[in-house]
Amino acid sequence: MSGVGEVTEQGWAQCRRSGPPGLRATTGSSERRLRGVRMWQKVSNEELPAEEQLPFWAELVSRELAPLTLSSANPAGGFPAWASVLDLGSVRVAAFNSPPAYLKRTWADIRRSDPSTYQLTFVSGTPLWISQRRQDSGLVLGDMVLFDLSHPFEGAVPDRGRHTQVLIMQLPREELPLRPDKVHQLLAQPLSARTGMGAILARFLTTLDAYGPDCNPRDLSRLGAMAVDLAGACLAQHLGAYDDLPAETRQQAMLARVNAFIDHNLDDPDLGPADIAAHHHISVRSLHTLFRQHGETVAASIRRRRLERCHADLTDPRLRRRSISAIAARWGFVRPADFSRAFRAAYGVAPRELRQAALRSLPDTQRAALSDK
Repeated sequence: MSGVGEVTEQGWAQCRRSGPPGLRATTGSSERRLRGVRMWQKVSNEELPAEEQLPFWAELVSRELAPLTLSSANPAGGFPAWASVLDLGSVRVAAFNSPPAYLKRTWADIRRSDPSTYQLTFVSGTPLWISQRRQDSGLVLGDMVLFDLSHPFEGAVPDRGRHTQVLIMQLPREELPLRPDKVHQLLAQPLSARTGMGAILARFLTTLDAYGPDCNPRDLSRLGAMAVDLAGACLAQHLGAYDDLPAETRQQAMLARVNAFIDHNLDDPDLGPADIAAHHHISVRSLHTLFRQHGETVAASIRRRRLERCHADLTDPRLRRRSISAIAARWGFVRPADFSRAFRAAYGVAPRELRQAALRSLPDTQRAALSDK
């Protein structure tokens, strides 16, 4: 049927065995498996003929998320799309970029495969609409929406002339530290990703998608556990059920909030434990205990982040005309001598030497282009 990518039993079996047709031969995918952790930098169908793009993508989505029917909003055209996937133990994080479409998961699909997972989706690019269990999300853009893969749903991305971009987190229902009857109140409802734990979770997913492939398997397993804690805290906040969370989950959520606050205020030279604790309505002693459990003091964490930002600026050729003292001050170092000592202690090289080495390492063409500016 033109415009519809429906996964047949035969196609699904093939997909489980070896991936969608042409995956390794034609899509330019990059896949790594490390001790049970799988990382795809990118999977794309753009090299396939237009008429094969939608069936390919339907197979891929059904394998990586759950069996469903995918229909194009523009049956006469192609369906160029790409995805990247990270498996973090029991948690999966995936980024999808695709044209407008309609999707539907039925009881028949669920009988074929029921992963018993929740799917939390952060939407950007073009709005997404989801309906499940007689609840309707409306158009969601810049926020998140939750659905349960053990129940039928349908959804759509309206055709507004551009692709939609979604970051998806799948986590087992039994690992979410909230009662299912409470979680079901949030299905197919827009969940803010602009403030509070929603904003922290969305930022975490965005950072994980960008830098997760650079992490080792042990780090990825830790990140998977953090993802579950942050998702639980985000949903609990929307439910007003924060006290229902286990103490460990509340601690992880508080640490994430504190870290986000520190990152946002690194330019303040007076940033310290007292201000951080007051902002989060906890004692300074509780703040120090929270950081001590993760092997770093509050002051050391602030200093490390400031030095990391300075390191990034010093190696950025676009900032080569900005003075080293200005870069240091930008990130909260008011005394140049103190900054130089801290930087050398952390990186084994003076700030000026690092900047010069970074410029020398640029390709000749890039150095020539910079000299003309």
